[in-house]
Amino acid sequence: MPLHIPRIPGVDFLATGRQLGYLEIEHSDNAHDAAVIPSPIAVLSGGAGPTVLLIAGTHGDEYEGQILLQELIRSIDPAEVSGRLIVLPALNIAAVREGRRVASVDGVNLNRSLPGNPAGGPAQQIASIVAEDLIPLADFVMDIHSGGIASEYVPSAFVYHGPTPELWAQKTAAVAAFNVPYSVVVQPMLKSGSISGAADRAGVPMISTELGGRGTVSLQILKRARTGLRALLGHWGILQGVPSPAQSAVPSAGQSTGKSSVQSSDQSTVQWVELTPQSPVNSTMAGLFEPTVELGQIVAAGALVARVHSVEELDRPAKEFFAPIDGVVAIVRHPAPVNVGTTLVNIAVDHGTTHPKGNYVTS
Repeated sequence: MPLHIPRIPGVDFLATGRQLGYLEIEHSDNAHDAAVIPSPIAVLSGGAGPTVLLIAGTHGDEYEGQILLQELIRSIDPAEVSGRLIVLPALNIAAVREGRRVASVDGVNLNRSLPGNPAGGPAQQIASIVAEDLIPLADFVMDIHSGGIASEYVPSAFVYHGPTPELWAQKTAAVAAFNVPYSVVVQPMLKSGSISGAADRAGVPMISTELGGRGTVSLQILKRARTGLRALLGHWGILQGVPSPAQSAVPSAGQSTGKSSVQSSDQSTVQWVELTPQSPVNSTMAGLFEPTVELGQIVAAGALVARVHSVEELDRPAKEFFAPIDGVVAIVRHPAPVNVGTTLVNIAVDHGTTHPKGNYVTS
C-alpha cells in the first residue's frame, strides 16, 4: 500500500528510489492569487531501515544547511540508503528566496510556529506538515541552522536538554557522531514552537546545529559539517559504507570501545557549552556595537565584552558591557547598529568535554 500525504502530492513515502516533489503551501494575496508556494522535498529510499528527516532553510538567511542538503540529494544513490531519507533543503522557501530570517509574505518565524495550523498562513501550514505528517514518520531528525545575518555562533551542534534520559542519551551519541567543535545545550523545551520542541514532544531524537553565521558561508565549517553529516547518517544506520564512531574508532590505552565513548582517530573532542538565562549580554543604549572579545574566547565574570558608541551624542562616552558569568563566548552579534535590548554576545557555561547530565522534563 502506498503512503501519500495530501499536502505533498505525487510522493509515495513507501516507494523505493528517488522522488522529488513539493510541499504545496496555499496562499492568496496581491502577489499570490490562487497559487501555491512550493517548498521542495526529496525522498530517497533503499528499502527497509530507519527514517531520517533532514531540514534546512527553516530561516532563509542560513546557508550552510541548504548547501549541504542540496549536495546530499544530488550525490546519494538511493541504493546506498538503508531505510528512508526525507530531505527538505529550503523549508521556508519564501524566506530562502529573499535571503531573510522570516518571509515578508507573512513575517512569521517558522521555528516558533509548530505544531502550526493547516488553515493558517504559509509558515503555519509548513509547520503543520512538519509536525503532523513528517516528524511522525521519522526515527531521527536533524534541523541545520546557522547564525544568519544577525549573529555568528561557535560551529556547533545545538540540542535541547532531555526531555528523558533515553532521548538525551540518543542526542549526545548523535552529537559525538556529527563531531563539530562545539555542542551548545539549552534547557528542555526552550522554545516549544520550534522543530526541536516538536520532536521532543513526539519522542523522536533530534539534533540541530548552529554552523557559524554572518549571512555567509564558511568553507572550513562547511567542510567539517559535510563530513559530520555523513558520519551522523552512518551512526543512525541509514547510509551503507559509512562507519559509525564505534566502528571507525582507534581507542587509546584503557579506552572503552562503546559507541558513546569513542571517536575516530581523525576526530577531535566536542566541547560542550550551555546557554542559560544568564548568558545574554543585552545593550541598554542605541548606537554602534564594538565587540571586545572573540568568538570561542574564554572569559571570566566581569570581563569587558562589548562597547556601544552613541551615533548622535558626540560627547557621550561609549558604554561598556561585562560578562555576567564565567564561560565561553558562544554567540556574537554582527551588524554594528544596535538598539536598547539588542543581544550583543552570549556567554555559555563551559562543561569541557563532558556533556551536562540531568535536567529532564517531568512527564
